[in-house]
Amino acid sequence: MISLDMFEHVSLMTLDSLQKCVFSHNSNCQEKMSDYISAIIELSALVVRRQYRLHHYIDFIYYLTEDGRRFRQACDTVHHFTTEVIQERRQELCRQGAEAWLKSKQDKTLDFIDVLLLARDEDGKELTDEDIRAEADTFMFEGHDTTSSGLSWMLFNMAKYPEYQEKCREEIQEVLKGREVEELEWDDLTQLPFTTMCIKESLRQFPPVTLISRRCTEDIKLPDGRIIPKGIICLVSIYGTHYNPTVWPDSKVYNPYRFDPDTPQQRSPLAFVPFSAGPRNCIGQSFAMAEMRVVVALTLLRSRRGQGPAQRELPLPLSPEGIGYAPQSPGSDPGGPVDSVEQTVGCRRRPLRQGPASWGSDSALWGPDPDP
Repeated sequence: MISLDMFEHVSLMTLDSLQKCVFSHNSNCQEKMSDYISAIIELSALVVRRQYRLHHYIDFIYYLTEDGRRFRQACDTVHHFTTEVIQERRQELCRQGAEAWLKSKQDKTLDFIDVLLLARDEDGKELTDEDIRAEADTFMFEGHDTTSSGLSWMLFNMAKYPEYQEKCREEIQEVLKGREVEELEWDDLTQLPFTTMCIKESLRQFPPVTLISRRCTEDIKLPDGRIIPKGIICLVSIYGTHYNPTVWPDSKVYNPYRFDPDTPQQRSPLAFVPFSAGPRNCIGQSFAMAEMRVVVALTLLRSRRGQGPAQRELPLPLSPEGIGYAPQSPGSDPGGPVDSVEQTVGCRRRPLRQGPASWGSDSALWGPDPDP
């Protein structure tokens, strides 16, 4: 048995996949780092690190610090790469015309940038380069840490519960029916109910984002009569919601059958919200679930996961990783400074229920808030 820390490998894989789907770009970042990938990783670390330094919440002070300068530099690198891709693609679209441009792509799948270039808003206007860049950067930044955290925990649970691992493997083999694993198709993903149940239970136990904030749009009256005034920002604990014993009996037990579609559950649809909910839920929810199904299928058909006897007895310390958290590697120190882009941990180890979960927006990265 080979011992392997999965998180770093899974994180680079998700970045590689995102670049292919967003930009049609083969980064091969699992073998060789690029400036763009390094900037994405550093941004993830710096955003979390900033949360634990109160004086860094003030933009003027933050941008005078070394972290603030590195943050701006990383933002510039990300923006430059995305803008170049958008401008090149738009020039090609204008030169050929939409019909000819689409015909030239008949043998290819449209990527995220292609779709946005062809999109129109409610008034029929095309999106600006800045609009497209903001969407692409959001997809890249939010889609790599969260998915890699979810996948790492799913693979952890597959190793911890070999009986569920074997059942997932048998289900995947049945769907393929003798085909090679590389021939897994989109329609096959809907035929993996038990694998999906296992993924959802991992997301319940270990939600990649444990806390979100929402601003009240009207006064909210609580059962005890107290009022939360309109305009107040409330913190919603996804982790706490997923461990509510009145909704999730034996909530600390990993039990995929909680999500059995053949056994309807009498619980609110808002009891399970790893991707948040409502009009501002995760933009990449469907993409993330599809990616996790594919990765789990490919991994289980190519290898078996397991834990040695000594590993089963070890406590499971957690480390903040970007905007999520992951199992902490033995001997590593998450408390040091972010001295290189390879070190993605930006703050000290925390108990599970106190892990960092949300991140503040920053005008240098995202532009002005559309809903001030």
